[in-house]
Amino acid sequence: MSSEKPTTSHLESYDFNKPSTQYEEDVKPKTSDAEYGLGVEEINELEYYDLPESLQHMTQEELKALDKKTTRKIDFRILPILIVLYILNYIDRTGIATARLGTLEEDLNLTGSDYQIALSILFAGYILFQVPSNMLMNKLGRPSTYLAVVMTIWGAISTCTAAVQGFGGLAAVRVLLGVVESAFFPGALMILSSWYDKKSLALRNSILYSGSLISSAFGGLISAAILQMDGLGGVSGWRYIFIIEGGCTVLVAPLAYFILPDNPDNTKFLTQEEKDIVMWKLKKDLGNVNDSDKEAKESEWQGFLHAIKDIKVWLLVATHSFLVAACGITNFFPSVVQTLNFSRTITLCLTAPPYVIAVVATFLWSMHADRTGERFWHITVPLLLSLAAFIIAAASLNLGARYFSMCLMIPSLYCAFVVILTWISNCCPRPPAKRAASIALVNCLSNSTSIWNAYLYPSSDAPRYLIAFCCNCGFIVASIAFAIGLRIRLMVLNKRIERGTINWQKEFGQGNDGSKISADFRFLY
Repeated sequence: MSSEKPTTSHLESYDFNKPSTQYEEDVKPKTSDAEYGLGVEEINELEYYDLPESLQHMTQEELKALDKKTTRKIDFRILPILIVLYILNYIDRTGIATARLGTLEEDLNLTGSDYQIALSILFAGYILFQVPSNMLMNKLGRPSTYLAVVMTIWGAISTCTAAVQGFGGLAAVRVLLGVVESAFFPGALMILSSWYDKKSLALRNSILYSGSLISSAFGGLISAAILQMDGLGGVSGWRYIFIIEGGCTVLVAPLAYFILPDNPDNTKFLTQEEKDIVMWKLKKDLGNVNDSDKEAKESEWQGFLHAIKDIKVWLLVATHSFLVAACGITNFFPSVVQTLNFSRTITLCLTAPPYVIAVVATFLWSMHADRTGERFWHITVPLLLSLAAFIIAAASLNLGARYFSMCLMIPSLYCAFVVILTWISNCCPRPPAKRAASIALVNCLSNSTSIWNAYLYPSSDAPRYLIAFCCNCGFIVASIAFAIGLRIRLMVLNKRIERGTINWQKEFGQGNDGSKISADFRFLY
């Protein structure tokens, strides 16, 4: 196709009734691997005949430039604020671990398993409210307002932890914190899936999750520094952790309202042309069907029922649950590093490098997953590496070997983790009500492992933590097995698409007979 702007007669030369693949060779200019991984690859598949009217006057080069500019604009608007929110979310939730290094247990008279109960009870509310929260956010259609409100509330609750005087108060605050914080992570995933196509999503999910990894790397050091305020004004150092960190959350919360956009069709920070190209890409991503509950004729409740009847969702739940169970080591990673027998300060410093490596590794790995459009091997390969890491950690007490295994297990676990998060949206692309329910369902059920996972790491099992590491090996094998099952299921569905025997209404919602699905739509695996 010429780089000149197409005239009206040029557009009329196309047969609008023929499938999109007719012009495939005409509309595929070369795109670099770097651009492919950064979300501009879909421009290669532009067909003038189904572009919005506002874009039909543009050449391929102009459309590609507009897409690249718009993607960067969205990246800089959405990703930084979500990363900051995730850092605060994670710090508020896990600050209790560093508080324990102070006088938390002594001041609150915690005995026996009181601390473990307070740690795990948060996940009761965190698990139960993820699905209804995501359904509510989808129904309201204003994620910026919704997340700003819940963020303010969880920051206030976290701050109130500083005022508790016993186990009962601590447990109550932790339950409430779990209920309110349950809105953020599945909500953030839902927001990203509403703005990015399936071949751009893994990278953005990994960038989002870098907030958790960064807070894991440096959150402990920050909290340890706050502990040095112990006795200032007659207040224990661990109470300052919750006062300062919770207060920061309350102060930052309004930024979410002003910065975070809602949906591509009603946002004000994009021009009309930019909105059109984003919505066009999402439409093409879903097989030429609008990403709309209204068109799909699905209510939030119907979307939920649709999700729980989908075998793909349950295979995702199993795959993700066993991975999250293995990731439970992150809650006790400082204790595991402590078995290297260094001082508390050096131990906290040694916990940072594995997470820093993980930030870089997940970024590169997810970029490659987006560039190739592949999911299964991008999950199983890092899981096999983490399996080797746990075997080394359980089998050896050698200082170098154990720390090497620690630097391997954290990045490999999270490389698999971020790709699985993306696979959820890829497997359940629409309608939005089903996608919202699926994301929340997978996350809430997988996080249920955190309730009992805390009991796999008793201090009496140090330094080998043999039971925990052997269990983690089993969890990883199980996760791989269910990932294989999901891959087979998606291969079967793609075969049905090719043969024209797939039940589109079952996969894409009510009122969908497949007549609007493009011929080249396939599930990613």
